[in-house]
Amino acid sequence: MYRSGCPEQYRKKVQSLKAEGVKISEKEHLFSRRDLKKLLVPVIVEQLLTSLMGTADTMMVSNVGPAAISAVSLVDAINILVIQAFSALTAGGAIICAHYIGSKNIKAANYSARQLLLTVALLSAGIMALCLAFRVPLLRLIFGQVEPEVMRNSEIYFFYTAISFPFIALYDAGASIFRSQENTRLPMTVSILSNFMNIGGNAVLIWGFHMGVAGAAIPTLASRVFCAAAVLAFLRKKQYAVHVRGYFRIRPDLKVIRKILSLGIPSGIENSMFQLGKLAVQSTVSTLGTAAIAAQAMTNILENLNGIAGIGVGIGLMTVVGQCLGAGRKDEAVYYIKKLSLLAELLIIGSCLLILAAVRPVTLLGSMEAESARMCFAMVLAITIVKPLVWVPAFIPAYGMRAAGDVKFSMLLSCVSMWVFRVVLCMILCRKLGFGPMGVWIGMFVDWTVRCLVFAWRFHSRRWLSHAVIDP
Repeated sequence: MYRSGCPEQYRKKVQSLKAEGVKISEKEHLFSRRDLKKLLVPVIVEQLLTSLMGTADTMMVSNVGPAAISAVSLVDAINILVIQAFSALTAGGAIICAHYIGSKNIKAANYSARQLLLTVALLSAGIMALCLAFRVPLLRLIFGQVEPEVMRNSEIYFFYTAISFPFIALYDAGASIFRSQENTRLPMTVSILSNFMNIGGNAVLIWGFHMGVAGAAIPTLASRVFCAAAVLAFLRKKQYAVHVRGYFRIRPDLKVIRKILSLGIPSGIENSMFQLGKLAVQSTVSTLGTAAIAAQAMTNILENLNGIAGIGVGIGLMTVVGQCLGAGRKDEAVYYIKKLSLLAELLIIGSCLLILAAVRPVTLLGSMEAESARMCFAMVLAITIVKPLVWVPAFIPAYGMRAAGDVKFSMLLSCVSMWVFRVVLCMILCRKLGFGPMGVWIGMFVDWTVRCLVFAWRFHSRRWLSHAVIDP
């Protein structure tokens, strides 16, 4: 049960539960089943909706023409790297907040939240300025001599999305602060509204005003501005245990900023290397022919969907473990990692089976060629068999261990496993041994298995519990 907020709120909550016949004692777990449900369901819904809206967004842009969809795909390869870095950095700040909340040091949690907002604001503004100033040479350096129409659309789309970087960072920071105090419903609501704003804006500007790729970029920018403004406005309210007022009076505290960066940068590197590895795999797939490219693209979409629920559990687990360790309850941190890993396993099994059942209807609706549809079904079938066996221990406990401050080990393992097993093995299987697109997934299965074994060893060694995230 949640015990980290205001003592008066905790007392009232205990009284309410006792009135309902729930037995409460000081030895009870920090989180009840109801608390976990309130924490995890909104995160899962937000992740799922964002993924679905992203797919709908891509389909709408595809109506503009091949140059537009190519430009958006190319630029998003850069954008995803930046967004993943912001997400990792804000998670580092949220871990600190969760530890302070668990230790009932709300004043320190508020102070850390202020420093997190200042840090991401400054870094994201700097990245935005660099991207705007050098967007043309940057695009030409990364993507080389693409068709002039594709490059022109890329420059337009990158201009608007680069402006949105500070707003993405500030939303991520605010949402992470809310999640650290178990409020996942508010970020979910803001995300839902912004996604519908984005889709509606796309429909109006693309189909109504025929603005092309700018019609896709401007609503994206507007929705991200809305997200940041809404979260920061709610974060000012004193009704929340952790709240921030006087944004322009925040002054840097280098000690706290270094702590935030020490947790965020390794995760940011891990996420960035993951995205670069995906790009390397895509370049290999591009050599296999049109049918393989189409099959791999559809399989990627479906595989991402069947992992959304598990990722949502992992994000929620960071709050749970952070508060447990802040309260000095290491045994409970271990307990919740095991419990939520089991929940993630059940969700993964269910989602894999649902996606497998949807493959044939989806390939028919997508008018895929018979050969592409056949390869897609074979790859999804392989994923359905392997993913429930190794994916959860390969990824979910790592969220909890990062919340304990064990970020460098996760970074090193993920980077080595990604490049050695997923990328290099994929290239050998696809280019040298003729496995086709299935070679991509064999490499990924080996990557998952290696992570599963090493993270299982790390978890049971309890070495991840030796880190000090906050001062005692």
